[in-house]
Amino acid sequence: MAEAVTEALAWHGEGPVWWEDHLVWVDMLAGDVLSLAPSGQVTRTHVGSVAAALRPRRSGGWVLATERGFALAEDLTGPVTALGPLWIDEGIRMNDGGCDPDGRFYCGSMAYDTRTGAGALFRLDTDHSVERVLADVTISNGFAFSPDGTTAYYVDTPTRRIDAFDYGPGGLTGRRVFARVEPPGEPDGLTVDAEGGVWVALWGGSAVRRYDPDGVLDAVVELPVTQVTACTFGGPGLTRLYVTTSQQDAAPDHRAGAVFAVDPGVAGLPALTFAG
Repeated sequence: MAEAVTEALAWHGEGPVWWEDHLVWVDMLAGDVLSLAPSGQVTRTHVGSVAAALRPRRSGGWVLATERGFALAEDLTGPVTALGPLWIDEGIRMNDGGCDPDGRFYCGSMAYDTRTGAGALFRLDTDHSVERVLADVTISNGFAFSPDGTTAYYVDTPTRRIDAFDYGPGGLTGRRVFARVEPPGEPDGLTVDAEGGVWVALWGGSAVRRYDPDGVLDAVVELPVTQVTACTFGGPGLTRLYVTTSQQDAAPDHRAGAVFAVDPGVAGLPALTFAG
């Protein structure tokens, strides 16, 4: 079972990424970015009403998804420059995302009331233009790539699926079911290991599951809290799996909202970064 490596710091921890010996994640609905240093010290920076997801920029600094659009920051403590709202509906917010091998940043949206089909998946290109690449999404969640960069994995939580796309010059094509996620829990954030295994956090399921490259369930990491939100590999050699959790709708437990970690016996992949 995974063990807590922080206190219950987040109301809704999400979107972890490992960068320069730090674990960085968000307390999404508090609008905060958190960073865990090798010393164990955690810093927190407020960036807006919502901090949905973030990734490092190749030129330095960070790209973020905020409540209704994208933003840039010079560092984790610096000012945030918004790139402009993508919609005006205050009932819709960004939720989760990641980068593709060509350095573009994706983030998907959802309705606060989780109504069906209200969300979409957006792509921020390196020139800071934005394209909507998927519509009719309900709760846009995990987004990651195979080790060779030719397959993207994506979750729209209520479908109870991990979907796969072919990735190439034409973008995301050939959508298909990679794995069906059976109860308990629903698929949330995900990451991919160096062997091509897909690890998915289970919202309401107290676990992270690994599906092998053929979509077959072959490992389960149990957690002592119910609302498991996302995961990423980090630490020396990227051999630790870090897992974020939430207090939202959680069964009572003083550890809900903590970050957990486990050594699963496989290494992860370096974070894909934003080239814009």
